Amino acid sequence: MLRTLRGGRPAAALASVLLFGAVAACGSSPGSGTAGSTGSAAPAATGSAPASAAFPVTIEHKFGSTTISAAPKRVVTVGLTDQDAVVALGTVPVGTTEWLGGYPGAIGPWASAKLNGATAPTVLKDTGTGPQVEKIAALAPDLILAVYSGVTKEQYETLSKIAPVVAQPKEYNDYGVPWQRQTEVIGRALGQEAEAEALVKGVEDRFTAAKAEHPEFVGATGVIATPYEGVFVFGSQDGRSRVLTSLGFTIPEGLDKAVGDQFGANISKERTDLLDTKSIVWIVGDPATDPAKLHQDKLYADLDVVKQGREVFVKDSGDYGNALSFVSVLSLPYTLDRLVPQLAAAVDGDPATEVPRPQS
Repeated sequence: MLRTLRGGRPAAALASVLLFGAVAACGSSPGSGTAGSTGSAAPAATGSAPASAAFPVTIEHKFGSTTISAAPKRVVTVGLTDQDAVVALGTVPVGTTEWLGGYPGAIGPWASAKLNGATAPTVLKDTGTGPQVEKIAALAPDLILAVYSGVTKEQYETLSKIAPVVAQPKEYNDYGVPWQRQTEVIGRALGQEAEAEALVKGVEDRFTAAKAEHPEFVGATGVIATPYEGVFVFGSQDGRSRVLTSLGFTIPEGLDKAVGDQFGANISKERTDLLDTKSIVWIVGDPATDPAKLHQDKLYADLDVVKQGREVFVKDSGDYGNALSFVSVLSLPYTLDRLVPQLAAAVDGDPATEVPRPQS
């Protein structure tokens, strides 16, 4: 559940989530660094090689700015989902950081076709103390991406001794960068800003189409939660919550106050009211048995969202659960193909409508 929390799943999700924030952290000097599917897929980038005219490019981030002097050829991703934008733009990283799923190269099934037969990247681990610096150095990168990350200044400065580092944007919480901004920043770093913008527009068009098809989503309240040490809810700056709001849902009033400046937090029994929304999406270990466990809590079971059958359950360790937590330019179409039908059944106004439970 731990995995779902910070970036991915319920029990392992929270562990992963909290660990996510702690483990994924890494840190360049405040100055500039220099370096010479299944389901509907996101629209393909044009496939053009990075234009030399795009360089040098300077990118602002939490720890200052980084200058990339030439088109990168050996990219390592420290950000937990950064690899998807890189692959979507036609570059295969030499190294990626594993977060969810244990996929070859840390490339999920929604993105694997983009490898086009290339060798999968070397997978790096985050042991809880930050990036594996020596292993990253051994890959001889000319660019390190830590956009969807929680790298510290110290970690940034250490990594910057290896190669230019693009860290997380300063205007968002750690692990709080929206997928659109993530894709655009990575596109600039790779000299493919226009291609990145086209990818973003293609996925945003999917959200627009879903809202047009399901106007009942617009203005409805929604929340995403996982049963970790009680109930863990995701705040408005978490990517999963942004999936709901991009579909037209609104986050319950008071949720962000309960969460604070984190991506999510456990709520007390007294705030069970935050769960009584038009629909609640649960990321759980077992969709077959966990609902009954949740309903043993009378405070929760008595809410209208339960009595009127408006719950959505997603298995945290399946490809679908991983995609829902990944929230990238490539995982989102995969997620929407599965989540939209579930939400439509949940909010149709008929308690007798069974909400489908995709297993993958």
